[in-house]
Amino acid sequence: MLVSPLACSQDSDQGSSQQVRQAQQKEQLAQLQAELVARQQVLKNSKASAEELEGVLKQSELEIAKIAKALSSTKQSLDKIKDEQQALQKEQSELKTAIRQQQSLLASQLKSAFMAGHYDYAKMLFYQEDAKSFERVITYYKYVAKARQKEIETFRDNVARLEAVNAELVEKAESLARLQDEQENQRAILLTRQNDRKATLNKLNQTIASESQRIASLQANEKALVDAIEKARIAAERAAREATITLDGLAKLKGQLDSPVKGRIRKLFGNRRQGQVRWKGIVIDGAEGDPVNSIAQGKVLYADWLRGFGLVSIVDHGDGYMSVYGHNQALLKQAGDDVRRGERIALVGRSGGQEFPNLYFEIRHKGKAVNPTIFIN
Repeated sequence: MLVSPLACSQDSDQGSSQQVRQAQQKEQLAQLQAELVARQQVLKNSKASAEELEGVLKQSELEIAKIAKALSSTKQSLDKIKDEQQALQKEQSELKTAIRQQQSLLASQLKSAFMAGHYDYAKMLFYQEDAKSFERVITYYKYVAKARQKEIETFRDNVARLEAVNAELVEKAESLARLQDEQENQRAILLTRQNDRKATLNKLNQTIASESQRIASLQANEKALVDAIEKARIAAERAAREATITLDGLAKLKGQLDSPVKGRIRKLFGNRRQGQVRWKGIVIDGAEGDPVNSIAQGKVLYADWLRGFGLVSIVDHGDGYMSVYGHNQALLKQAGDDVRRGERIALVGRSGGQEFPNLYFEIRHKGKAVNPTIFIN
């Protein structure tokens, strides 16, 4: 099999660019690891307050969210390119089969023409006694010539398309390799960020040691969420007055909504949390990076980091109803975005100081927490 110098050059260039890219990614990762090790050493040697540690935790989780969102986007791009690659490979196989069949057919036609050897119209004119027979023969040869020309044109088109498909496959293979490198680098950065977050969280938990301190922290967290919900409620009322579409609330959807994530409900609405603090929502276990879906059509009113709840989305469904999604790894929608029922709005995570990946989920009506399980089928 002959390989063109150009193809060898392209392979060499691709291999070289991949090595440069990998070296740059390793250097970037090493710099990040050194930076985070230095930060954790400073925290270890200092008596940082809970508030300062909350700030460090917030920064860690926001960086994790950025990488997780990029990783999710990269995965979607990879899946798309793999699908396109499979479709091109199928087309390539079909074109090769068609070309082989056309080669065989054209070879047979040329052989028949050679064997017949009487395309001299003068001979046919002089030796053909029956005029009607002569006319049929002329018509037949015109038909055969036209059919052969059509086969040749189709053959040429298929060969040209095969060359284009082969070039596209080379391009897809390069894109796939680049995205796979990018994905591995993103995973390594994500792991580094998660280790940094874990160390910060341990330091924070040591700082908030007593039960009274923990209760006070939970109450402060709850107040922060209530304040955010109240701001979202005011924004919802303002948006409703200006809206071009009507959001009908959730009252008619009790028992009909899908859970925002697939998983076991671990904490129930109304159960004691710590001291006199009770759960205002539910906690649903999930796998890190799994999609978090909006339970119904609505508009995102809040999408930001909130102490104790991490990355939070609040969606307005109209008529005073709002759904709250916390502990996310990343937020995929921003404040002001419209969302459909079942649309992906976030990724399951451990933000807000969670030890295990889960979703904190609330439903509120006119600011008051209601049991979310009565809405879920």
